[in-house]
Amino acid sequence: MAFEGPTINRGGIGERDSGTSAGTIEVRVDDIAQLFHTLDPFPFREKDLDREAEEYIVGWARELPADHPFRIVVHFPDDQSQTDLSRDLPEALGKYFASRAGVIQGDLNELFRIGRRSLAIGVAILVACLLASNLASGFLADASFKKMVEESFLILGWVANWRPLEIFLYDWWPIARRRDLYHRLSAATVDRKPYQGAARARTTSRSTSAP
Repeated sequence: MAFEGPTINRGGIGERDSGTSAGTIEVRVDDIAQLFHTLDPFPFREKDLDREAEEYIVGWARELPADHPFRIVVHFPDDQSQTDLSRDLPEALGKYFASRAGVIQGDLNELFRIGRRSLAIGVAILVACLLASNLASGFLADASFKKMVEESFLILGWVANWRPLEIFLYDWWPIARRRDLYHRLSAATVDRKPYQGAARARTTSRSTSAP
């Protein structure tokens, strides 16, 4: 089932009202089950978040100040079934985001493993290129050709180290930031706020359909 996120309210930067704190993410749903993957066979508190729900929460969390703890406010219809379901929301959201942080940490570890292997290969190639450059300079008499060969080996050696240097200097930053964001979301305070509109609408509907 697709996530019907248009009924979600954003309480944050830009359009935050005076009563909304700096680290607050507000979500409004017609049914709490919308937030979770409907095909997931696990119990409610262990279900995966719906992809669109996760994208919404994570996307908005990125825009919030980094020095404020997160607070997720879920607005849902005020009826007994939704209220009962909402009791597991803090645990379900905390477990899901903690699990995602663990997965992202695994991706970061794998990136570093690839970086270390690439660096070992790159250093070996660089050493081989330096040796080849020295050997070539001893056998070649033409100064201009010798210089070209030496520089070619040096360029080849440094190009072989381009990928590991990119990993250790740049590639890990966005992954680590995403991991930290999920860690912060897993520790977020989850507030449950029933709203009356939908409940009144259902009551009216039932009364009008009665004989």
